[in-house]
Amino acid sequence: MLDGIRIVSFNHFLMGPFGIQHLADMGADVIALEPIGGAWQRKWGGGGRSVDGQSLLFLCANRNKRSLSINLKSPEGKEIAKRLIKSADVVSENYRPGVMKAFGLDYEAVKAIKPDIVYASASGYGQTGPYVDRPGQDLLIQAMSGVAAITGTKDGARTVGVSAIDHHGAALLAMGILAGIVRKQRTGQGTHVDVSLLQAAIDLQMESFTCYLNGPKPESNRQPKHIAGWYYGSPYGIYQASDAEIVISLTPLPQLSKVLDSAELAAMDVNDWYSRREEIAALVQKKIATKTKAEWFDIFEKNDVWYAPVNDYEAVLADPQVKHNEAFMTIKSATGAPVNLVRHPIRFDGKGRDVVLPPQKLGAQTADVLREIGYGDSEIDGFVKAKIVETVG
Repeated sequence: MLDGIRIVSFNHFLMGPFGIQHLADMGADVIALEPIGGAWQRKWGGGGRSVDGQSLLFLCANRNKRSLSINLKSPEGKEIAKRLIKSADVVSENYRPGVMKAFGLDYEAVKAIKPDIVYASASGYGQTGPYVDRPGQDLLIQAMSGVAAITGTKDGARTVGVSAIDHHGAALLAMGILAGIVRKQRTGQGTHVDVSLLQAAIDLQMESFTCYLNGPKPESNRQPKHIAGWYYGSPYGIYQASDAEIVISLTPLPQLSKVLDSAELAAMDVNDWYSRREEIAALVQKKIATKTKAEWFDIFEKNDVWYAPVNDYEAVLADPQVKHNEAFMTIKSATGAPVNLVRHPIRFDGKGRDVVLPPQKLGAQTADVLREIGYGDSEIDGFVKAKIVETVG
């Protein structure tokens, strides 16, 4: 979908690399610039595990990219980067504000080199403001943005169990870049795309904040027992059957009272679904506890109740729809070891995207990229000896 679009990526951690991977999966030629010795994501990964020495943080967000390892602190390294930028449609970076300016590669400097460039900056808090020098990271932003509070209960705040802000920020980064590319193709004008984790976190709470800002303030915006969020009514939430947790979603109270055969629920006024939600949820839980998950699902299926199991990861992997969608894939990594990945989530013309390049060894394409922008083999050899670039990892 993006054949012919070249992206020069100065990205590390997760949001930036993951956002650019979306575009790499769609066919963009992504050249990932990393410092000598490799970017941070090569050296750390969750779960305390790796695949053949490759960190899982690196493997999850760096496929379909070519690797160029370069010392941007050297004059020669800066010149290589500038020459490469001349061939690019997009430059993307997620350093703290000010770092790219110190390299001489901030938006204004790059715009002088390539006036129609789409320049995308991803950061913790934005390019200006009182927090620009603070570290911006998913857990910190979950706490600051309200996500940890609304995910929590009366017993305390609770964070989302994945890097949800990084993931949403990555999607917004890719979206912003695509909008910039369309503008460039239509008008010849470049743009500076600015995405932050803080804005991404607030955007994730759009429904919640809109409810909060337009009406009486609730006593608390933490989750009541069983209910999935502060602004939801009953029975919307999680309940414990005799053998497993299940979810009941948008089912009208009169309908649910009949399905559960509950005179107490039937006596509730239909308009009490929000104001008396904790009482209602307790009555629902009392009934749900009397049967197994399978028994309830059979009843729910026959009575048009919206329901779902609360799956652990093994159940997700075994789910027939997940299998049908080919949500996961196994590829051969750059070292030859197999690695299991999440497939790109969008299908085009009925087909999922395949991996052209597994996440590459550091500097695997350094020499190729330098040749493409006009450097000869003797110059490249000189750069390697002077540790301006790195060609193998």
